[in-house]
Amino acid sequence: MSEVILPLQGGCHCDAVRFHAIHRRQDGEPLVAHACNCSMCEKVGYLHLIVPAANFQLERGEEALTCYTFNTGVAKHYFCRHCGVKPFYIPRSNPDGYSLNARCLDIVPQELEVEPFDGQNWEQNAAGLAHLSQAE
Repeated sequence: MSEVILPLQGGCHCDAVRFHAIHRRQDGEPLVAHACNCSMCEKVGYLHLIVPAANFQLERGEEALTCYTFNTGVAKHYFCRHCGVKPFYIPRSNPDGYSLNARCLDIVPQELEVEPFDGQNWEQNAAGLAHLSQAE
């Protein structure tokens, strides 16, 4: 099987924050974003597309980012202090990676599939996401 390498670019609404990333998967494997129903993601409409930290690069806007943490403090919820948009963050389920907000990509891949994730029962389900930030 061959590898599919998908370059991604995105940012916040005001464009102060910009990033690029690479998503890797095996040919034939679906490109999946997760719609989480936890108290945070559901309120902001976040669609998670998780990549390893090595595959993420902040192009600009570090000074425009503000970080919000709660509960365990492991997740780092970054948002633009100018427009309030959350283009990516470091998730508690994958502290070795980044969750890109698929809604903040410049071009949303046509093949993107959205699957539900039960974040309201995070402790029972988080392990199912752990592999997504593992570098191949």
